[in-house]
Amino acid sequence: MTRPTTEERDPGLQPERTRLAWRRTTLAATVAAVLAMKTSLHGGASAAGVVTCALVCGLWLTFLFVAHRRIRALAGRPVPRALAPRHATAAILCTVAMAVCGAALVF
Repeated sequence: MTRPTTEERDPGLQPERTRLAWRRTTLAATVAAVLAMKTSLHGGASAAGVVTCALVCGLWLTFLFVAHRRIRALAGRPVPRALAPRHATAAILCTVAMAVCGAALVF
């Protein structure tokens, strides 16, 4: 089996796959945020539950902002620019912080 040459390869496939991956990740983050908020408010609204909900909403909105910017960048150009380090850092920090919130809610 031979590998396709540069002329045969469609350069639009990789950005499209990456854009779809960002959409799937955003959907997963949305589900995780909703479940975290539901868990934190289970049994009534307490001060800690409301603060946790606000924190999860803020993290989710920040991640949504970064993902939306990246999806637009991938859709707008044939060869998209690389993800800015500050946006990558924001996405990573939001993901890790949501994981820590989830772990704190479970234990």
